[in-house]
Amino acid sequence: MAGMGDPSEGGFFGHYGGRYVGEPLVRACQEIETAFRDAWADQGFRDNHFRLLTDYAGRPSPLTECVNLGRDLGLRLLLKREDLNHTGSHKINNVIGQALLAKRMGKTHLIAETGAGQHGVATATAAALFDMGCTVYMGEVDTKRQALNVFRMELLGATVIPVLSGSRTLKDAVNEAMRAWVSELEDSHYCLGSVMGPHPFPWMVRTFQEILGEEANAQCLTLLGGMPDVAVACVGGGSNAAGLFSGFVDYPEVRLVGVEPAGGAAVGRGVPAVVHGMKAYFMQDEAGQVLEAESISAGLDYPGVGPEHSHLAETDRAEYQPVTDGMVIEAFQLLSRKEGIIPALESAHAIAWVVDNAADLAGQTVIVNLSGRGDKDVRQVQDLLGS
Repeated sequence: MAGMGDPSEGGFFGHYGGRYVGEPLVRACQEIETAFRDAWADQGFRDNHFRLLTDYAGRPSPLTECVNLGRDLGLRLLLKREDLNHTGSHKINNVIGQALLAKRMGKTHLIAETGAGQHGVATATAAALFDMGCTVYMGEVDTKRQALNVFRMELLGATVIPVLSGSRTLKDAVNEAMRAWVSELEDSHYCLGSVMGPHPFPWMVRTFQEILGEEANAQCLTLLGGMPDVAVACVGGGSNAAGLFSGFVDYPEVRLVGVEPAGGAAVGRGVPAVVHGMKAYFMQDEAGQVLEAESISAGLDYPGVGPEHSHLAETDRAEYQPVTDGMVIEAFQLLSRKEGIIPALESAHAIAWVVDNAADLAGQTVIVNLSGRGDKDVRQVQDLLGS
């Protein structure tokens, strides 16, 4: 399988995926898989999910043509505007789905991990909407560089727990969230934020994000009369890229590009490993220890990538390219000045790759998933620029 479809019975995409967790979580994951399959086969559940994404989250998100920047770069640049969703990113698509599923399963509490805070904010938002409790685990480093999102989560009623172990970033937040889930299985659902973790999470999260790719495909048909030449998205765990790629993976003429931070390029620098309940590409040292990722972006500060992205890379259906923090800061400013759109630092990775490869992309049509807005990052960039 070179494209994106259902995983194998064991939860694998090719060689990647699986369910590498202890017995209590095996049972919990099996319960979630059964519940998700049942819910997704229920048209009433799907209609309710779609209604909430429309009436509450604000879908469909528009497709915006960047006339000024595209002209300067010598290409046609389109942005899929997930930054305009309620809570400011693509994360709400998945969270609304998982919260509905948790309610259907009789759960009363949501647990989440977060890096840049966007998934945490979306989870806290859904918990408030559905009258559920919410606990968000966030690395201490990230609570400081994303203090605004910490306040937003608390304002929404969530408890934010700073994680002090390891690098105190996203990887460690995932560890603590999974530990908490083990002790609270009866009434809590782990609302995992990306296409990672044990089966069925990578498949389920991608399924909830497919609406993004479906819309982008239809919007390109309307605007272009066909498909774009290139589809680009930033990749940490990889949910926004999985959502976008799902709309174009069956069109072999569309080049799929995932953009990773140079300090966390799991596909470019990693090897297969079993971490966080899944087999996927992870950065490791010679002794097999997982290396710490380094990125200006809290949301991409993760040393691995989801199993479906690992499979897409291995089968050469998608390519994964690194960009440096300096390139990202330049792209952050460039899109702001040229188009009046301030991107999240995560999304600025995708813009940075397009800018850096403009000569090779000359004359082509490129769609970029603008996965989030940059309000949360303005203070961090201001401090970095010393202004």
